[in-house]
Amino acid sequence: MPQSQQPLTYLVQADEMHVLHVEEFGSKDGVPVVILHGGPGAGISPQQIKTFDASAFRIITFDQRGAGKSTPHAELTGNTTDALIEDIEGVRTALGIERWVVAGGSWGSCLALAYGQAYPQRCLGFRLHGIFLAGPDDIDWWFNGVRSIFPEEWEEFADFIPENERGDLLSAYHRRLTSGNPQVEAAAALSLRGFSAKTQTFLPDPAHVAALMDPKAALAVARIFTHYCVNGAFLKPGQLLVDIDRIRHLPCQIVHGRYDTVTPMLSAWRLHRAWPEAGFT
Repeated sequence: MPQSQQPLTYLVQADEMHVLHVEEFGSKDGVPVVILHGGPGAGISPQQIKTFDASAFRIITFDQRGAGKSTPHAELTGNTTDALIEDIEGVRTALGIERWVVAGGSWGSCLALAYGQAYPQRCLGFRLHGIFLAGPDDIDWWFNGVRSIFPEEWEEFADFIPENERGDLLSAYHRRLTSGNPQVEAAAALSLRGFSAKTQTFLPDPAHVAALMDPKAALAVARIFTHYCVNGAFLKPGQLLVDIDRIRHLPCQIVHGRYDTVTPMLSAWRLHRAWPEAGFT
């Protein structure tokens, strides 16, 4: 079957403000799959693309609102989960795809579940990893719980904020990242992104950290991530598990590392218990 080595690229107009950068890899005759990146705000993940056989799949991925090459960069206006769900549908329609496999990790797993529950008729199935359900405990783990594994990195992260604001690091960072002061926003973004990069691997990996410290990309991740966190990912409490019956008839494979430091195992276990028909590795 034909297999593209370089991606086909498209621009999809999401609304009057947002334009999405879309990439397509693999076989035009393959099983369609859309890969939803993490963050939110992290942009297209080459590593996730490589996990699909390009000779068997038509691989679609795109930078979500404000992320990567989508414009406007790091924009929060109109950036909600419901808007992203409609963007996924817009990409599907623009590419003439009837149904597709939905894949995602971390935030991408959360968005995949939300999209699937909104449009189950458009889904062939799911491949989810690094499960993030966007509940209060998921968010609190990132800002506070991970301290139990990385106390030095957490203290550096907290020390960026004045002591009288450290009781709520999420709100403190969000205020700075939406302050309208470019210098303040840039500094807060690099602090948050540095903490994220240093706590993604058990052992120190300077090359991994350096690869994630581009100032422009850091601003998008930090602003959009905190924007979603302070708003509970624009989901109702427990929504993704409450509405799981909408997609339980579809095939799914859940993959999660027991020692994942970013998205703890408990969320994957909760999803597994709510969706016992899904594969769980």
